[in-house]
Amino acid sequence: MSQGVRTRPEGSGQALSEAYDTALLDLDGVVYAGGEAIAHAVDSLAAARDGGMHLAYVTNNALRTPDAVAAHLTELGIPAAASDVVTSAQAVARLIADQVPAGARVLVIGGEGLRVALRERGLVPVDSAEDDPAAVVQGYGGPELPWGRFAEACYAVHRGVPWYASNTDLTIPGARGIAPGNGAAVEVVRIATGAEPQVAGKPLPPMHRETILRTGAKRPLVVGDRLDTDIEGAFNGGVDSLLVLTGVTDGAQLLAAPPQHRPTYVDADLRGLLAGQPEITREGDGFGCGGWTASAGASRLELAGDGEPLDGLRALCAAAWTAGGEDACELEGEKALARLGL
Repeated sequence: MSQGVRTRPEGSGQALSEAYDTALLDLDGVVYAGGEAIAHAVDSLAAARDGGMHLAYVTNNALRTPDAVAAHLTELGIPAAASDVVTSAQAVARLIADQVPAGARVLVIGGEGLRVALRERGLVPVDSAEDDPAAVVQGYGGPELPWGRFAEACYAVHRGVPWYASNTDLTIPGARGIAPGNGAAVEVVRIATGAEPQVAGKPLPPMHRETILRTGAKRPLVVGDRLDTDIEGAFNGGVDSLLVLTGVTDGAQLLAAPPQHRPTYVDADLRGLLAGQPEITREGDGFGCGGWTASAGASRLELAGDGEPLDGLRALCAAAWTAGGEDACELEGEKALARLGL
């Protein structure tokens, strides 16, 4: 596992599926998008699994139960059991169970995934602030969640009932585009009450703890598409990460990443699990990867050479992160990325 401030993506002489015992895979933007499998996901995961890598699916979406998620994955051609799925609903349920009496009532603002996770911890889901709840929990409830559910949360929180949130992702991807996520719903209650919830989901420690407890991973690799949840969660947990470029993160965001958002490895998609990763070398005042050399001056990023675009991106990461990420010239970074077609 890497330590300290990362100034370049790392190389690996082994396929990542051999170097790590467990892949902790995000779902939206990594395995599927809009409910359909992302290109190369099914075959890549099958090959990694056949090679002995344990696959676990880790999601901040608290709406669906692990059984439902596993059934969806299996329909896509990715065999999975409920025990292979870890959700932020499970993480927040454990967090609540550690702080309230056994068998306590919990006011649920969300979907079935939260209710199932609470029952698993011996807690009793209720629907009203008048049911004497010991806690309030919010999780993504889908676009049909009634406005009155937020009012119930506010009534209870105003009375001093402890408030929890499965996660605070402001957006969630869907078949028609980007929609408000649980974080947007949490803001409704925050604005109305002035309170702050305890949050369990990525990138915070309760989610990492839940994942390790459920998977038993010894050498985990977090695989994700978001810098502020997947990669930061790996950073907070002290484990390595692979960023795939099939979701929300683009090249410009990657170059500007602060230390806690810098992945160990970068690849195009889940085929990256099946291969080693190229070394990035120091080349004078710059950094080389494949046929590319990248450097950062006082006000610009420069890219020279030719080869695989991903190698150019890796070299640019080293130059930008060494120069300070956001302090590197965004305009010149955009020009270099355009040359790579990224």
